[in-house]
Amino acid sequence: MAHDIQQSCEQNPTSWVYSAVQGMSDEMQTPLLADTEAPDDPSLLTPGRPTVAILGSGDFSRSLAVRLVACGVSVVVGSRCVKRIAPGLFPHAVELRNQEGAVARADRLVFLALFPEYYPSLQGLRALLAGKVLVDVSNAVELGSSAVSNAERLAEMFPESVVVKGFNVISAWTLQTGAQDGNRQVLLCSDSVEGKSEVAQLTRRMGFQPVDLGGLCLARDLESVPLRLFPSWRGPVLTTFLLFLFFYGYGFIRGLLLPYLAYGRNAFFRLALDLVNESLPAVALVTLALVYLPGLFAAWLQLWRGTKYQRFPCWLDVWLLRRKQLGLLSFYCAGLHGVYSLCLPLRTAARHRLINAAYTQVKAGVEEPWDELGVWRSDLYLSFGVLGLGVLSLLAITSLPAVGNILTWREFTFVQSGLGYAALTLSVMHTLVFGWDFAFSPKAYTFYMPPSYMIAVALPCAVLVCRCFLLLPCVSARLTRIRRGWESTRKCPIPQHHHGVGNRTLPEV
Repeated sequence: MAHDIQQSCEQNPTSWVYSAVQGMSDEMQTPLLADTEAPDDPSLLTPGRPTVAILGSGDFSRSLAVRLVACGVSVVVGSRCVKRIAPGLFPHAVELRNQEGAVARADRLVFLALFPEYYPSLQGLRALLAGKVLVDVSNAVELGSSAVSNAERLAEMFPESVVVKGFNVISAWTLQTGAQDGNRQVLLCSDSVEGKSEVAQLTRRMGFQPVDLGGLCLARDLESVPLRLFPSWRGPVLTTFLLFLFFYGYGFIRGLLLPYLAYGRNAFFRLALDLVNESLPAVALVTLALVYLPGLFAAWLQLWRGTKYQRFPCWLDVWLLRRKQLGLLSFYCAGLHGVYSLCLPLRTAARHRLINAAYTQVKAGVEEPWDELGVWRSDLYLSFGVLGLGVLSLLAITSLPAVGNILTWREFTFVQSGLGYAALTLSVMHTLVFGWDFAFSPKAYTFYMPPSYMIAVALPCAVLVCRCFLLLPCVSARLTRIRRGWESTRKCPIPQHHHGVGNRTLPEV
């Protein structure tokens, strides 16, 4: 669920909402629907339009009122002190009353845009709230709390009302602008099917997509959703950061620290750019291999078990769900590597090396040096790198929901799997061409330590070899049958083909 939920602000946004709503109030006086118009007199609400009450006059209440008015809904805002509401803060089509008057004007739905600690102040409205649908938009105060959810506590306080948890994952800014990206979900939960249906209908009218999560017992989890900070990114980001620390530390020890201690050679200027640029491609390559490694584990596990109906281990399930994040982080590291590489000729150290090489050439009397092998190496190395980054960019673009939603399943699979392995292959070739014959030179193993790229290329090569084994006809055919429901006799001793009546034979399941 977490990877589909757009992270939103808390119930009380910052003060910029005030100025945004004030600037939009004149434009929001008329609803977006062509068949309805906002009345000039707020007290004369058009018959037939639903009237929704909002208790509270804070930032979230103002944004919610703006969106409801824009969708042709009559809105009544209830406040403990109507006089303190500044003129022009709400659209003119919104009727401002005290809390008792607002609840009395509501047809059915009442939004509680209040902090949970103020819910007891509504006890005097219990009779008026009886039979109403109370939409609780509050969030939890802290993560991991074992206390009863705000929605469940509200249901206990008003047993004659229907409590629906929703709209707490939608920010005030999203309510003002609307669901422009077409992928804004409003999560709902309640013990009343009828109440959820009414709130879902209003949600669709507002341009959002309602998602029914079940009963009110799930309200505590729903209230903690806006408090989570990138829950699906923690593992991939930590993995990428640890990989960078490893390769950066390995390069520092091998290329800077040990030469300084052994020979007194000071090259610590490489810490800021050279060493970072050597670590980034290694991290990008290993991270991209980690995107496709769990799929290979899953395939070989299904082949070994002879069935697809056994669940994968928990660690493999989590790994499979984090492949998108790992792929985007791989693209991020590869993009940084490309930018760093473009900056290499701009360094002062590069200019000094060029001058020294020219001086050495003139001193040696060489007029036109030409290194055929070096030219081929650099051209192929750069070409594979550019192509690999280009294909990896396509993977990153298609992982966006706005792009992925317009692709068929076959197109999405082709891009993410077919082009993904192409990007991994090009990246491996980029590394191998760069290394070419360095791996066989004793000079490459300084202090008996291999270069960083040799360590980085080991896992991607293993992934590609395992993938080639899965493409063998005998292995691929068996895996296809398993994924289409076939099971080995060890798991399913019952014959899996049935002879039909008459001359017709039923196919295998």
